[in-house]
Amino acid sequence: MNIQRFTAPTSREALAKARLAFGDGTLILSNRPTALGVEVVATAEDVLTALDKPESLTSRAQAQTPPRRASASRTPDSVEDDVAQLSMSTLSFQDYVRERMLRRRHEALSGQTGGTHREESAPHRPPAQNTSAPFEVPPQTSAAPARRSAPPVTLSRASAVPQGIVDELHAMKALIEDKFNTLTWLGQTRQNPIQSNLMLKLIRAGYSPTLARTILERMPEEIGAAESMRWVMDILERNLKTDAATLPLHEEGGIYALVGATGVGKTTTAAKLAGLCARTHGPGSVGLITLDTYRVGAHEQLRAFGHMLGVVAHLAHDRAALQDLLNLLGNKKMVLVDTTGLAPNDPRKQGMLDVLDLPGVNRLLVLNAGGHGDTLDDMVSSLGSKGGQQAVLSKIDEAAKLGPALDASIRHQLILRGVTMGQKVPEDWESADADKLIRMSMRSPVKSAFDPKAVDLGFFFTQPTPSHAGRLDA
Repeated sequence: MNIQRFTAPTSREALAKARLAFGDGTLILSNRPTALGVEVVATAEDVLTALDKPESLTSRAQAQTPPRRASASRTPDSVEDDVAQLSMSTLSFQDYVRERMLRRRHEALSGQTGGTHREESAPHRPPAQNTSAPFEVPPQTSAAPARRSAPPVTLSRASAVPQGIVDELHAMKALIEDKFNTLTWLGQTRQNPIQSNLMLKLIRAGYSPTLARTILERMPEEIGAAESMRWVMDILERNLKTDAATLPLHEEGGIYALVGATGVGKTTTAAKLAGLCARTHGPGSVGLITLDTYRVGAHEQLRAFGHMLGVVAHLAHDRAALQDLLNLLGNKKMVLVDTTGLAPNDPRKQGMLDVLDLPGVNRLLVLNAGGHGDTLDDMVSSLGSKGGQQAVLSKIDEAAKLGPALDASIRHQLILRGVTMGQKVPEDWESADADKLIRMSMRSPVKSAFDPKAVDLGFFFTQPTPSHAGRLDA
């Protein structure tokens, strides 16, 4: 080993002499003040490579130390005794200390604490030659696995990852998968511009990216542009459920409670249904009840519609009163219950739904056809009933885009029982025609600031989730 001392008046000059001798790879082993200045002991970094090899350490130890017998009473940390017995020089002692430190570091990293003291008690003993076959295991090693298996258990407990980090890693994994799916879809759209154009048209019509992507992923690759547009509209029409195969709502009859947000047209819709039923079966076939005791003039408005149709409108304040009125009007062909308009997060919502939880009472969800998609989703989720939820789209004449309302109807599997437009009672009522509604939604709308451009499609390509994609009949 090439180790040299350098003495200079200052430590900076001594370090400069060391770097001049060993170059950029100078390794400083020690420095101390002396009578002549500062003494620096240095060597080259290449020495570390040799120190990491066990055979080099053993060969140097054999060359520098005379043979001796290991003392059983000597402790492994008595470095001073080793120096006295081996008669080491300053340089060999530094080599010995460095070898001890390197060996301790390797043993600490490997976790082999059982044999540390035995190895340190005879640091310069040559390694024994192993003449046995590699697959032969000494009998006494049966207890070794137990000692080696203990440290990993302790390490695993100490290095347990917090749940917050685990959740962040899962979120990062989901984000990476989503980005890869987005890149895959974008690559497909570049190869197939028909899908890209259809996606842009569906989003501009108001349909959600989730539903649009779910449809286009199932589109056959061999069809052309015109056929692909017809195919998409056929899929939308097939999945939009209406009452076209059954009797119209006013001819079927029953007890219906109209629920929905404030201002969606529940009272006007009830008047239109009552007028249709009275026109078909006579004024005596219809019963009108209102539960709206919050809105000023709500009862008077329904009473005015009833007076125009020749039907008496009743007011129910609670569940018991509603039950009594339903028993009183049990012989009617159709009984319509107008309710208070409530938001999804209104604290009175559950109380109103409990009042309507009576035998034979069906909920008829009234949705504003011009509402935002997220708003419609909230209303369906909070006010919808179990099973096939029946709904009416109101104010379709005011809707700039029908896509959001039809999208929510398809994804939530609503059964459309009719659509309303205007204020005429009962003329402004139509049965729900899936083909007509889909064609109306796909007409080229007026350019809007909310319409995406072709370069913005990458923001809409997200992986569909089971909670929003729904079941699609393709």
